[in-house]
Amino acid sequence: MRENNCRVCGLFIQDKPWGENGKTPTYEICPCCGVEFGVEDYTKESTKEYREKWIESGCQWFDKKEKPENWNLSLQMENIPDYYL
Repeated sequence: MRENNCRVCGLFIQDKPWGENGKTPTYEICPCCGVEFGVEDYTKESTKEYREKWIESGCQWFDKKEKPENWNLSLQMENIPDYYL
């Protein structure tokens, strides 16, 4: 499992969004998709639902100043943990 990647969008997160054990969410906000770790990504189904809504709304960055200049959505989404695809 990719423990440092957002379950919704695949963004690398320095501090593991679900803690060292993978079961304790930080409740931080993903700067890319805006998911709150432990709330909207709590289950496989809720994660997929949040992702679908985020994609439908145009994949807008939650924190626009954090968006890399050469951001590539397709490459980033390859980092979504397999279980949450």
